[in-house]
Amino acid sequence: MQEEINGPSQQLFHRVKTKALYVRPPIFRGPDLIVQPAWKSRSQRAQTLLTSAEQKPTPENMTMMQAFEWYVPDDKKHWKRLHDQAAQLKATGVDNIWIPPGCKASSPSGNGYDIYDLYDLGEFDQKGGKGTKWGTKEELLALASKANEVGLGIYWDAVLNHKAAADHKERCEAQEVDENDRTKTVSDPYEINAWLGFDFPGRGDKYSEQKYHWYHFSGTDYNADNNKTAIYKILGDKTKGWAQSGDVDSEKGNYDYLMFADLDYSHPEVEADVMNWGLWLSKEITLKGIRFDAVKHFSEDFLRKFITSMDETHGEGWFFVGEFWKDSLDDMSRYLERMGKKFSLFDAPLVYNFSQMSKTENADLRKVFDDTLVAIEPVNAVTLVMNHDTQPHQALEAPIEGFFKPLAYALILLRNSGYPCLFYGDMYGIDPAGTTQSIPPACGGALPNLALARKLYAYGEQQDYFDYATCIGWVRLGTWDKKWGCAVVLSNAGPGEKRMWVGDMHAGEVWTDVLGWEQGEVTIGKDGFGVFTCPGVSLSVWVNKDAEGREKFGKFDADIYKS
Repeated sequence: MQEEINGPSQQLFHRVKTKALYVRPPIFRGPDLIVQPAWKSRSQRAQTLLTSAEQKPTPENMTMMQAFEWYVPDDKKHWKRLHDQAAQLKATGVDNIWIPPGCKASSPSGNGYDIYDLYDLGEFDQKGGKGTKWGTKEELLALASKANEVGLGIYWDAVLNHKAAADHKERCEAQEVDENDRTKTVSDPYEINAWLGFDFPGRGDKYSEQKYHWYHFSGTDYNADNNKTAIYKILGDKTKGWAQSGDVDSEKGNYDYLMFADLDYSHPEVEADVMNWGLWLSKEITLKGIRFDAVKHFSEDFLRKFITSMDETHGEGWFFVGEFWKDSLDDMSRYLERMGKKFSLFDAPLVYNFSQMSKTENADLRKVFDDTLVAIEPVNAVTLVMNHDTQPHQALEAPIEGFFKPLAYALILLRNSGYPCLFYGDMYGIDPAGTTQSIPPACGGALPNLALARKLYAYGEQQDYFDYATCIGWVRLGTWDKKWGCAVVLSNAGPGEKRMWVGDMHAGEVWTDVLGWEQGEVTIGKDGFGVFTCPGVSLSVWVNKDAEGREKFGKFDADIYKS
């Protein structure tokens, strides 16, 4: 589908005296793509927006939230916290939550990326306890039930690349490889003694009888015979070594190996067991989708089979997103093509744009979407500002200055492309115990208001005023049944002002900033124009002061740890 991009070009504070050019990019509402009709005139557009009662209802904007950050307290109460927050999140405009990995980790404190047993959701006494860091299976099921009751979907975080904390060592032949080019060997083959035996003694054969041995893995990182840490490619008749070229990412020659004991999806027992796990999980817990960890490190062919199996069993409509954390748009786009576009990826390049702009004085905001996934794959991009890997003190930390976060969130929440993902740490704060550095909720606590503005008002045709480097704006004109619309102005320098057209159907209306950061009122002229302002290094979101839902703003309670 061909897109038209960007609107008129004016200078800041310039009073627009001519008709602006209007564009009709596709509008993304979670899984759906809606194309607005072409308009012959403004009056026709206004009439159609307000009187087309026979049109289908406008789909609601969808928003997801990553429902954890790396330093959530290790108190086994997180499922309970999310249970208690479900109704509030739904009321704020969050439709789906991506919960942390719920499978048994290598220790009771593990965040779940150090995965031990796929089939233990906090049910069996293994690896130091029954529950996971997040809570017990019973508490997880209670969360799922509550979420389903209030209409909040759950996305599971599936860690399928590896296993950790084996139950016993096994001997196998292996060969050391170059850390920076895994296609190059740096030793002759020799026998190692590695932690590669998984018996799951606490669970036994419940749910799955599969046990794992050295030949179910393609690599590991430790030889107990000499206490040497290296990257070992496992050899033998029952293993094929690294995944074939093209089935995993080509970074470092072949990026099959990431960490721990690397699963070999060319082995039929591995494929069968993990396929069975997906179907089992979907029956155990009511889910709306899956986030796949580290997808560039394990078999694309297997992942396609997995997704097809889930669709065939439960019907299409599941949401699947992968962590393909890379700044190569070509690689990301080709991956989506190979996955048949039934898949989404997180927009890592956009995160880095936000980070760089926030640290650059008078950065050119008109370029914020340059070289981003959402610019070239608007339907398959999950847009975000921060996650558990890029938050402070993590390996992929991408610092974003505090003043810029509200701007960044407005850019993903109030526009018409991408599926925005809020970050738990920005909603509720980071590291409350001060393990590294306690950080309060982002955006001065206004992030829930931005999410609510998306849910209530950010609908319809989008008109861009990307006409000045440090001050940009846009308008959402609304639709026939979601008629309010909104006007957004943001600046990374001094106070900003934009004369923007919101539609002559709004003539005479009085608009105010739903965030309350810009004072005053804007009366829409007979010609549909209004002069909208924002404070310096800030933003404003203007909406009719009598619009439905205005009373809902400012109600969010971010004190999630009070009980």
